[in-house]
Amino acid sequence: MKKIFKKIVIQILTWQSRLILKKYHPKVIAITGSVGKTSTKDAVYTVLSHFYSVRKSAKSFNSEIGLPLTILGCPNGWNNPIVWVENIFLGFGLLIFKHKYPKYLVLEVGAGKPNDIKSVAPWLAPDIVVLTRFPDVPVHVEFFGSTERLIEEKVYLAQALKKDGVLIVNHDDKNVYNTHHKIKRRFVSYGFDENATYKASYVQMNSTEEKNHTLGMHFKMEYNGSTFPVSMNNIVGMHHVYAGLSALSVAVESGCDILEAIKALADYHTPPGRLSIISGINESLVIDDTYNASPVAMEAALEVLQSIQGKRRIAVLGDMLELGKMTEEAHKKIGRQASGIADIIVLVGPRSKFIADGVLECEFNPKNLFSFDSSVTAGKFLLGIIENSDVILAKGSQGIRMEKAVKMIMDNPNDASKLLCRQEKEWQKR
Repeated sequence: MKKIFKKIVIQILTWQSRLILKKYHPKVIAITGSVGKTSTKDAVYTVLSHFYSVRKSAKSFNSEIGLPLTILGCPNGWNNPIVWVENIFLGFGLLIFKHKYPKYLVLEVGAGKPNDIKSVAPWLAPDIVVLTRFPDVPVHVEFFGSTERLIEEKVYLAQALKKDGVLIVNHDDKNVYNTHHKIKRRFVSYGFDENATYKASYVQMNSTEEKNHTLGMHFKMEYNGSTFPVSMNNIVGMHHVYAGLSALSVAVESGCDILEAIKALADYHTPPGRLSIISGINESLVIDDTYNASPVAMEAALEVLQSIQGKRRIAVLGDMLELGKMTEEAHKKIGRQASGIADIIVLVGPRSKFIADGVLECEFNPKNLFSFDSSVTAGKFLLGIIENSDVILAKGSQGIRMEKAVKMIMDNPNDASKLLCRQEKEWQKR
């Protein structure tokens, strides 16, 4: 019965969303890829909202139900049928009466299974599509059979661009960049490649957190023959440089002043659980990257851990899910990388045994390698070993719930609702 009710609700809300797009004609910016969608969405929203009225996908509303909820401006009803009925009435209200509606919609569009994007792309008809990154081993790949099939699914979004639409691609990812050959629309690119339309260079990161000295990324952006200094404060990781570049690309292609856009980007903050910097117990520093995990994102997070100075580096790594036949080797590769970066490695979940195998292939002291069945158990262990000035990275797939371990070791657990991912009461019950 619940499945039938959900299917009916999705059909009604999707139908309403299609009509609302036709009635209010907002500019639709659709963001997809396998890495960096949410960070890019938030960066684009941060910059564009400085110029226009903008609505973005809430949290990671990127599914078949999440997109209609964003277009309608409705909350997630979870398991409450009353809320879903209220959402349907709200949709009819938007259709029947004239309401103030955002000029821009910034939508994160994901694909968990075949046809997820193919089914929504035609009626979404974006004005701008941003393609972030397609790694060799993306998350959800087990449901598509191959990386190529997953990329094909994502590209459906670009193929649905309006005739005067713009495709914005990551120039540094060959798989992403080559998609423009298949799309007969105007395109621009961003990245570090010499030929990128919006080119980044001279990246610097503040590597310590001292009084009056905050973590942050600083770089130069070259565009149209000019060079601009860009600062993104209170963040770490090259991943966010790409998010910033894509946001500036969207802003300029939307007619915004480039200097004002760069100024607006300084207000960007990382979403919870995505390379967020949190004060830990015993004056330690926690890199919270617990929202989800794929091999390329795990590699990037370990590089961030390596770049930050501390007494000891502790890598707390959980399973990477939905990798199918690539599971074992992908985890071993992470283990080999971690062995050369971390002083202590703490593993969580049954698949992390393959990370341990990779670690032990290298010259790593097995006395500093620890494995646990749950994030809570790992958190209890961490409470007993974290020392002053340690730097701790926590990362794993959503199903491993690594944010529970972070909550246990953060300096002020009362801030968890503001700083950590999955703190809603619906998630707390799981």
